[in-house]
Amino acid sequence: MDIAYQGEHLLPGKLGQFFVVLALGASLLSFISYYFAAKQDVEKNDNSWLRLGRIGFWLNTVSILGIAACLFHIIYNHYFEYHYAWSYTSLSLPVYYIVSAFWNGQEGGFLLWMFWQAVLGNILIWKTRSWERPVMTTVALSQLVLATMVLGINIGSVHVGSSPFLLLRDSGMEAPIFQNADYLSYIKDGKGMNPSLQNYWMVIHPPTLFLGFAAMVVPFAFAIAGLWQRRYKEWVQQAIPYALFACMILGTGIIMGAFWAYESLNFGGFWAWDPVENASVFPWLMLVAGLHVLIVFKNSGHAYFTATFLVLISFVLVWYSSFLARSGILGESSVHAFTDLGMFWHLVLGILIFLLIPVYLLISRWSELPISKKDEETYSREFWMFVGSVFLGLSCFQLIAFTSVPVWNAIFGTKLAPPTDQVKFYNIIQSCFAIIITLLTGVTQFLKYKKTDITRFLITSGVYFGFSALVTALAVFITGVNKMPTLYILLMLGSVYSVVANGKVLADALKGKFKLAGSAVAHIGFGLLLIGALIAAGTQKVISENHTGEQYSAEFAKEEDPRENILLYKNQPVQMGDYSVTFTGDTIEGLDHFFNIHYKRMGKDGKVTEDFILRPKVTSNNNGTGMSSEPDTKHYLLHDLYTHVTMTNVLTTEKKEDDGHTEETDDSKNYDPAVAHEVAIGDTITYREGFIVLKGLNKEAKVQSIPLNEGDIAVGAQLEVHTHGKTYQAEPVYLIKGRNVFDFAKKIEDAGLKLQFAKILPDKGKIEINVFQQPESKKKFIVLKAIKFPYINFLWAGTIIMVIGFLMSIFRRNKELKVR
Repeated sequence: MDIAYQGEHLLPGKLGQFFVVLALGASLLSFISYYFAAKQDVEKNDNSWLRLGRIGFWLNTVSILGIAACLFHIIYNHYFEYHYAWSYTSLSLPVYYIVSAFWNGQEGGFLLWMFWQAVLGNILIWKTRSWERPVMTTVALSQLVLATMVLGINIGSVHVGSSPFLLLRDSGMEAPIFQNADYLSYIKDGKGMNPSLQNYWMVIHPPTLFLGFAAMVVPFAFAIAGLWQRRYKEWVQQAIPYALFACMILGTGIIMGAFWAYESLNFGGFWAWDPVENASVFPWLMLVAGLHVLIVFKNSGHAYFTATFLVLISFVLVWYSSFLARSGILGESSVHAFTDLGMFWHLVLGILIFLLIPVYLLISRWSELPISKKDEETYSREFWMFVGSVFLGLSCFQLIAFTSVPVWNAIFGTKLAPPTDQVKFYNIIQSCFAIIITLLTGVTQFLKYKKTDITRFLITSGVYFGFSALVTALAVFITGVNKMPTLYILLMLGSVYSVVANGKVLADALKGKFKLAGSAVAHIGFGLLLIGALIAAGTQKVISENHTGEQYSAEFAKEEDPRENILLYKNQPVQMGDYSVTFTGDTIEGLDHFFNIHYKRMGKDGKVTEDFILRPKVTSNNNGTGMSSEPDTKHYLLHDLYTHVTMTNVLTTEKKEDDGHTEETDDSKNYDPAVAHEVAIGDTITYREGFIVLKGLNKEAKVQSIPLNEGDIAVGAQLEVHTHGKTYQAEPVYLIKGRNVFDFAKKIEDAGLKLQFAKILPDKGKIEINVFQQPESKKKFIVLKAIKFPYINFLWAGTIIMVIGFLMSIFRRNKELKVR
């Protein structure tokens, strides 16, 4: 007997699933229609297939918007009967994180990819004219394959895709509550978002990255169209602006990911060579190489096959990157990879579709391809641009080969292990490629297409290289790169040379050769990016040096080096390098637990030169099953000061308080045994972390909620506590009421003290004060790591400059198309 479930909101899910099926059908209609439209003889003037293809694609676009609206409605309203909403949201999640929850899961990522591809497809319908039919055939096919990824239906024993509208009770979870019609009454909240994803960068980084992935289909579609329609040369100029756009957006998305890691993750840097990070770079490197060879072919007629191959393989690598990140194969080697949703072979099929089509076309058209029989001149720009592109491709191949170790193990049954120190391993090998590439981005600026005056080239390039060497020597001395291996100094030289040589081209552009400005600006940005990354990563300095010998714990030492982490007790300043740092307190904002770290730096004259507070945080999801430490950074012009909490007892203490375990009537266990002191007014009591002064006696003291009758006596001891440069006031009270004596102690939490007015000693003219101190183990503390990143702004500035260069190049190439 079927259970009549209560309280479920089934309409948005059913409507959303309808739109999923409609998107699939519409993309299939568009693909078939555009295919036959492309096969038609254009001169017959029959546009029926073309119109049907457009209608299908527009219907696909509307369907995607419908899917997005339904899914967002479910997420925003916390309909936890849906597996997607329950898995990635919670009631306490702020609205801006609810927006990012849309693409937090695999299904949402595919939807975002489909959305951007739909946007680009509509632009292509508007702009491409004679290319619309063959180009949109490929784009529609890509939409069709993506639609199957979110279909979530069973065909016999085969499960196709994973639907974002899957109900929790149908998700395969074996839970007794689903036997109850009102099971929703037991589900009070969702699992919540992974704490490391609760950051504003996750609102903007994935949409940018997926726009880059979606944009990669456009140059691929032009290359397929050129081969298919035998318009071998014509597609190149059409594809260049779109290739520039794809490189710009995907590159920006990758750097946004680096900035997110730097700002929000606690591994102390902006790039860790994580397998999923590497995978995002594959298609970018390949298309950048392809873009340069496209320009070589456009200007010289050489390297047609290489240009076509690189453009085609770049989109195949988009699918391979998705396979690595989403198939579950990297589950044990990457913290960023998704778990398998049964889509392993589905993703493999996607790779094969977009691999086999270009392979077939290249083989079947091989004899017709405009492959030049004449070699390029050695002293020509196109030759060395080609060489540079080859090294970009080799750089990508090395990343693919070693990142794919889990794939090789799965295919061949081997037990290969990834590099032990993958950061050092990749840094060394990729630096070798980067040296050659940066030098070539400089050298090619002194070469001309087809043939160059050798003597003039050698003199000019030599002069600029010499100047670059002087600048590099000065930079190495100032920044401390001279303490690094020679390999990195050579990379610094190559990067500086690239900036200087392209700076010369930019200067010429300002004199009238403006068409060269875009590439020069992009190369300058890339050079500055590498300079910033090299200096920041190579000369970063841990300033939280632990000289106490404290090891913390064996578990801590597995993740962190105790020598690079200092212990801060609340309100006890510690000298850390040039700074005096104090843990002044903590605050809770939703699921975020902020720790206030007061930094102070004194000049030689004793005056305060800097005074600021950083607020690193620890974020947990709503059920406490996951936590993430997020740093805070003080930005300077020439360096960043990066601070994050690596351990604390604050969360443990407060959780116990929340659970009701610290509400004791006798809190003596929280303090060391009392030490009694007999003092008169003006006397001083010394204790472990400061001193206490009895300033006076308040003979009119009052005790809250206790009325005083005639004959009752209440005296308050006015105490002033001095500890770690701070002063606190406390007034414990001694009360005689009737024939009974009471004392009301006062706690100073920040000082770890409890003060008790124990006795009045009239014969001595004194009173007795008992001082209770918290043991070190009971005091709130944090363990802090602080890192200085010198000159990292070169990296971020280089990124912005590179994007500007891409934009300038896009405008130039679009202008050339209009002229034609």
